[in-house]
Amino acid sequence: MATTAKKSVNVNVRYVTRVEGHGNIVVNVKNGKLEKCELDIVEAPRFFESMLLGRRWDEASLITSRICGICAVGHASASVLATEDAMGIKVSEQTERLRRLNVYGETIQSHVLHVYFLAAPDLLGVGSVVPLVQTHPDVVKRALKLKKLANDMCGIISGRKVHPISMTPGGFTRIPTAAEILYIKERILDCVGDVVATVDLVAALAGKLPNFTRETEYEALYCPDEYALYRGTKLITTDGAECSNRDYKKIVKEKVVGHSSSKHVSNKRSSIMVGALARFNNNWKQLHPKALEAAAKLGLKAPCTNTFYNNVAQVVETVHSAYKALEVCDELLAAGLKDETPEVQVKAGRGVGLTEVPRGLLVHDYTYDDRGVITDANLIIPTGQNLANIEDDFRKFVPEVLDRSQEEITLGLEMLVRAYDPCISCSVHMLDVKFVG
Repeated sequence: MATTAKKSVNVNVRYVTRVEGHGNIVVNVKNGKLEKCELDIVEAPRFFESMLLGRRWDEASLITSRICGICAVGHASASVLATEDAMGIKVSEQTERLRRLNVYGETIQSHVLHVYFLAAPDLLGVGSVVPLVQTHPDVVKRALKLKKLANDMCGIISGRKVHPISMTPGGFTRIPTAAEILYIKERILDCVGDVVATVDLVAALAGKLPNFTRETEYEALYCPDEYALYRGTKLITTDGAECSNRDYKKIVKEKVVGHSSSKHVSNKRSSIMVGALARFNNNWKQLHPKALEAAAKLGLKAPCTNTFYNNVAQVVETVHSAYKALEVCDELLAAGLKDETPEVQVKAGRGVGLTEVPRGLLVHDYTYDDRGVITDANLIIPTGQNLANIEDDFRKFVPEVLDRSQEEITLGLEMLVRAYDPCISCSVHMLDVKFVG
């Protein structure tokens, strides 16, 4: 076998499997020297912002929730927050609680989907979840049970399990009944054992995660009185940067790169990371006590610079979301569910909605005219913010594994991409589109 000093490796993966969308891994090592290391995003642009131009304030969340079938609640949340910011709309405590409960549901369903169905097969030495149906049927059933719970939560609160229809600027067009909230609570309580079993499973598998570390800048929303998921009061990073929500461009700096239909993002370093691990590194002290217990059992401590532990952080956030959802159910039941009619006074202005979807920080930035029609829009998707960081991880990871076979190197690179739980289709978009007739 060639020594690593003289080894040549050519990796060309088309396309990375068990991720959403199409991305190619291109790595070229010649005589031990890393010459090329890219994650090529080859999805066609989807023109999110152009779809919004000329649309009314009450259409935006319905349109943008369809950007993603997994983070639909997150897009709807960021959209209504942007519209409310632009028009100075204040919402009730009941609306805040229902939205947080909705986000907890989406966080659970997305993290369970990724950990069980997309990431775990790598650690169990199989190509997909399909073989696990035969070898680990109870584990697969547990994952499906948890995902169904989370989907049902979103369906009850926002009118549909995917692509919510009852969330609107100012509140909800339909308020769940007390019986429905009680039903959600009972379903969560029935799944607590499954959440605990998930922690135990990942704790048993964590030793198989690659021992890889690379320090980077971790970015997340911050809220002084809760672990920021639905909303935050400012944007922060582990490098000490912070800014108001409206000034997000001070940290989230986009640039175009030739090999990707999605922009790359950085701040002062060459890249930045968002997602569960970034949230954990910034806000771990605000996690529910049960989630902190889970983190300790899983060996997750802040700051953690092993990208593969993003999956472990997802499990910790699943525990947090389940227990916080129980608390919100109790708050709603104690206060009593009241019918509310959203009140909106349309006016011109710019509004920014920042929220944390499972894959990280999501930005919706709208400008309205005095008719309540969108004249400008900017959306920044979490995966787009992670792409440069993935490539920086590649550049450190490849030299460390050159003593392995090309097949092992390829699998390691694919696992590294999957660790981010990327939503590639959502990441591709163009900000300025001109149609020439």
